[in-house]
This record gives sequence, structure tokens and C-alpha cells, in this order.
Amino acid sequence: MERGLFALPWVPVNIGGSDLLAKAWFGDTQYRVLLSDLNTVWEEEMTADDIHSRAQDLNKRLRAPTQAFFSHLCSVARPCFSSEDDDQISTAHVTLEHHGDNLTVKLKSELAGLPFFWEFRCTTTPVGVVCRHLVRPLLAGSRVLQRQVEDLVALLARKDAEIQDYQENGAVLSRARLQTEPFEAHRYRENFFTQIVPQMGVTLDSLGFDSELQALYMAVNSGKTGQKRKYSPDSSPAAEDNHISEHHQHITDVPTDVGSSLASQEQNNVKASSGRPQVAESKQAVPLPSAAAAAGSEERSTSRPKKKKAVGLFR
Repeated sequence: MERGLFALPWVPVNIGGSDLLAKAWFGDTQYRVLLSDLNTVWEEEMTADDIHSRAQDLNKRLRAPTQAFFSHLCSVARPCFSSEDDDQISTAHVTLEHHGDNLTVKLKSELAGLPFFWEFRCTTTPVGVVCRHLVRPLLAGSRVLQRQVEDLVALLARKDAEIQDYQENGAVLSRARLQTEPFEAHRYRENFFTQIVPQMGVTLDSLGFDSELQALYMAVNSGKTGQKRKYSPDSSPAAEDNHISEHHQHITDVPTDVGSSLASQEQNNVKASSGRPQVAESKQAVPLPSAAAAAGSEERSTSRPKKKKAVGLFR
């Protein structure tokens, strides 16, 4: 259940007129839900026995087993927590209620011609869960985006060197409006922080979590859980936290030597010469130590012989 929920992204939803971030995982006869308004995070985890007991409390005439009505609950609740337009959500009435520090999502729908009631009774989430599902992935995503910017800066430096080589060999722009100045990373960064960011109007209580951020969130989390390991039902939450923390450190410690050294070397070459450096020089600054190893491993892999594969709800 934890691993299934961990792989899902946060999505912005509107429940009962309130804007929230939601993560919801539904299994065969169990589910787990996380909700947040960026001030508090709530959760609820229910097993088959818990679901059956609550269903009978809320629906006195219901005598069917959990498997018989759980698919209906999923079909009605999933669109509510995934911000998807679904035909069934229009037939269900959803309300949101605060009870002290707790949050209750009430759902009323119709099953087999009779009213079906359900309540997601969410309680405040421990700090460890908040860090595992929100803080750590967002910090790791920020580090990945920083690495992406560094790679783009290095790419721009190589592009400037390529343009300078064309100019030194007599190439002339056919349209003057396409003329650009050599890219300076420090000046661009300073201008972005002082001029662009204030104009963006980003607030700390913004629930914006668009599709690109959701994709980044899933990529970071899949990187954490990418290594194979045996799962033991007797494993403690502390051991699970330690495992996730180790993978988080592995993801966040992305080496930046190549991007940073390449960008600084290219910019120094631009300042040292009256024009932009030759393309050949910038290409030589990027060593590829893994090529020979990859080729060797490919030869070894091809020389090995391949193994053959064995071929009525209510009463």
C-alpha cells in the first residue's frame, strides 16, 4: 500500500468548494488517501475489514461482502481525488467537513437503486509521512531542476562557440534581428531572480501542481524505488524510512562536475579570446570515459550463449 501510494503524484482537486492537493491509492479491497491544504496533511488508511465495518455502520441494509461494493466506491471516489471528469461523479454528492484537526469527506451515491453512503475520515498525518511524500520528493526535484539548468548553461556555451566558429569562417546572418549576444550565466541568473521572479507572482500557498511537475515528482520517486529489494511484511516503519532516505540521498547527490566545469571553461575561453572559442576546443572538454567500458561489456555480453526460456447487494 505504501509503495503504491508513493509512486503516485500529488494532484490539485476541489472537494466541497475547497482547493486541496490529493494522493489516493485504491487496491482490491483497501485504500489509502492523503489530502493537504499546505497547512496540514491528512490521511486515512483502510483495510478490507475496516471498509466492511464502516459500510455496515453507514448503510444499515447492506449485507454484501466488501468485494461486492468496493468497485462502486472506487469508481465514484477516484474522480474526486484525481481531478478527472467522470460521469459517475455527477451522480454523487460530495461534502467536506472539518472536525477539529480532522477532515471528513462525505460521499453519497446510488448503488443497486438504493442510497450508498461513505465517509473518508482523515486524521492529521505524522511528520515522517509528510517528509516522505512531500518534502523529500520536492527537494529532490529541485536538485534535478538545478542540474538541468547547469546542463543547459553548458549547452549554450557550446552553441556560442559554434556560432563564433561560423563567424570566423565568414558566415553572415541573413536577418539582423536574429543576432544574439554571448550567453552569460551569472548575469542571466541575477536578472532572473531580481526581475523575472517578482513578475511571476508565485505565492507560498499556491496549490499549482501541473502535469510537468507531476511527471517530475514520479520520476524522482521512481528513481528512489528503482533498485530491487525484497519486501518483508515484518519490516518496521523506521526501516522503511531509512531505506527511502538512502535512496533520496542517492538521487539528490547528482554529480555536477561535468556541467559546472564545462560552463566555466567555455565562458573563460570566451573572455580570453577576442571572439568565441572554436567548436573543437569545447568538444575536447567533455571526456567520455564510459565509452570503452560500454563497448567492452557489449562484446562480453554478445559472446555469452543466451539461455532458452521455458515455454444481489442489499437485503
